[in-house]
Amino acid sequence: MAANRFLIVTGLSGAGKTQVIRCLEDLGFFCVDNLPPKLIPKFAELCAQTTGRIERIALVVDIRGGEFFATVLDVLEDLEKQGIRYEVLYLEASNETLVRRFKESRRPHPLSPSGEVLEGIEAERQALLDLRGQAHKIIDTSNFSVTQLKQEIANLYGEDSHQERLAITSISFGYKYGIPLDADLVIDVRFLPNPHYVPELRPLTGLDEPVRKYVLESPTTHEFLAHLESLFNFLIPQYIREGKTTLTLAIGCTGGRHRSVAVADWLSTRLREQKHRIAVRHRDLGRNDESGANC
Repeated sequence: MAANRFLIVTGLSGAGKTQVIRCLEDLGFFCVDNLPPKLIPKFAELCAQTTGRIERIALVVDIRGGEFFATVLDVLEDLEKQGIRYEVLYLEASNETLVRRFKESRRPHPLSPSGEVLEGIEAERQALLDLRGQAHKIIDTSNFSVTQLKQEIANLYGEDSHQERLAITSISFGYKYGIPLDADLVIDVRFLPNPHYVPELRPLTGLDEPVRKYVLESPTTHEFLAHLESLFNFLIPQYIREGKTTLTLAIGCTGGRHRSVAVADWLSTRLREQKHRIAVRHRDLGRNDESGANC
């Protein structure tokens, strides 16, 4: 296969495929939306024969293909037999998020054109279950803004994405809002000293220096971070050797405002100092904690 990158973008309707394909186009990919799966091998061959060669290709393949879409798993198997290297990027979101997006856009769901949106979402989620299992990268866009999604795609598929073979994303989160669905590794830091119980620190976040100092300068945290750094110094070369191209680290405390934010920032700084390519995202930092729950 002549293309340096052959990316198949798929996933749930309303999960952000349109935004992703626009971003990939901006990054220099030759993009085709809603290509029937049976045409993928022929299209790849055509691109390989094109004068000047098209080296970065992105195709959107999804449920809109109707009966054509049913062949997608067979087509992926054929690509492997032909030695065509490809990646599958799968986008998803929570039912609540998808329903809201469809209501805002006032568009019908492709599997429920005249019925309940939620019924269409559930049917599509079930229909894509096997394809999701084939994905090389899964992104849950429930808590992404358009800007954050663009940054994530640029980090994964930008021009310099092959300079380092492993694109790392560090996500802080709150357990009470659920574990990020796209996490490869989940690290629980709820045992660290908790600024929530310090009145002057409670309204601050892990991005504020007083909170960072309180969390990171604890003897317990010092010992934990030393073990954490040692762990990743071992793991990252193993992942690269195995051929893994992306790694999502989810670091959680109770509310996702204090401890997880401080540790995720610290880890991203340390890995960046070691010349790893890493992006950091604080998923639950902007949530209002009206319950007063332990953060």
